[in-house]
Amino acid sequence: MNTNTFSRRSWLQRTATGFGALALHDLVQAAQSPLAVKVPRFPAKAKRVIFLFMSGGPSQPDLFDPKDYIKRMHGQKITAPVNTNELRVGTDKFLALATQCEVKPRGQSGIMISDLLPHTASIADEICLLRAVHADNNQHQPAALQFHTGVTADVRPSMGSWISYGLGAENQNLPSFISIHPDSDTRLYGSSFLPAAHQGTKVIIPSSDKQSPIDYLADISGDAKAQRARIDFTQRMNKRLLDQTGTDARMEGMIESMETAFRMQMTAPELVDLSNESEATKQLYGIGGKDTDKNARACLLARKMSEAGVRFVQVTMGGWDHHGDIRNALPKSCAASDQPCAALIKDLKSRGLLEDTLVVWSGEFGRTPWSQDLSGTSPIEKHGREHQPESFCTWMAGGGIKPGYTFGETDDFGFRPVSGKVHLHDLHATILNQLGLDHEQLTWRHLGRDFRLTDVYGNVVKEILA
Repeated sequence: MNTNTFSRRSWLQRTATGFGALALHDLVQAAQSPLAVKVPRFPAKAKRVIFLFMSGGPSQPDLFDPKDYIKRMHGQKITAPVNTNELRVGTDKFLALATQCEVKPRGQSGIMISDLLPHTASIADEICLLRAVHADNNQHQPAALQFHTGVTADVRPSMGSWISYGLGAENQNLPSFISIHPDSDTRLYGSSFLPAAHQGTKVIIPSSDKQSPIDYLADISGDAKAQRARIDFTQRMNKRLLDQTGTDARMEGMIESMETAFRMQMTAPELVDLSNESEATKQLYGIGGKDTDKNARACLLARKMSEAGVRFVQVTMGGWDHHGDIRNALPKSCAASDQPCAALIKDLKSRGLLEDTLVVWSGEFGRTPWSQDLSGTSPIEKHGREHQPESFCTWMAGGGIKPGYTFGETDDFGFRPVSGKVHLHDLHATILNQLGLDHEQLTWRHLGRDFRLTDVYGNVVKEILA
């Protein structure tokens, strides 16, 4: 019997004797199903997470962290605080690139937010802005992989999979982990060596009523009774094979996934249908808007999924990779995401869900305070910004995080953290902490050692906890 089986048994013992003990039938289910609800190791502030991933790297100098020095030196060469061996394409001139729109204090908290994000500005007193987050890689895929899985290479379970493993599913008729408009890199929502039941379910907002948002969800038989009989037969064969071969995490996950898929056929179609939402709610998110419709539908669906009991929902919004002409490109990216993201916070709060829902907004890294000119000849008005993992901005809301609070500062260039430094391992540890999970104890035995989301690093950022 492997170590993970022992860990599940010890968990059952803790559950039976610890706070909030489950009923006997829940314990039986927990022993049989990897998605059975589990009691956190300690009282949790959040029950679920919504991760709004701004793929490409939003420009924190333009949106949240302007610098007076860069503004004064706009268009002039500056002595950048980087090693010459770290020079990146198109940045050899090191021309200071000032913020294009005003970034000013918002709400009673005074959080600095750009005019490009008027809707986010309206929720300033609900969010906690981290201004000194840093990662370890300056390329998109490794950086995105680290944000989602804790590592820049290799195949490891994603954050949503770890949370699913640690807490199970609140609603047994739905997956515990949903990924809306995910990146083509399936590692970002994969379960790796964890049971397959914990992997993210891909959801695409349909462009027509005939398209299913979840692949292979439709029941082609049209007869639920016949479908149930087919699945029961298949499951008996699978379980018989499992009894012969012994423990097989992939087969166990497949068996569980088939059951979840059948239950989803009964519940998911109604859940992904947005037509029953009020017109006021649709307008709040920006559904039907030229720029906002896609992300608005995704954010509204994220709220519905979370409200229905999905443990972890991630929404990917691309278009933030502004190496050139950032002055024209950035406003478009902001216009597409600002209203839907802010509406999500307002909607969750109005329904009493924000208190126990942790919302995280971030890209995989930020952008440099100096310009990037890929052609080498264009005027500075057409320049962009290069990748910057050394420091970038992330905001969080709900789930026991301090509202209306700014944490962390960067140097005069807006390049290196000088206080409140938060590594991605620290961010992951904090997210797990708010869910009642100890990042050092949430482990899985694989290849002879215990793995975890934070590897061998990470500290909970206690300063941002309410």
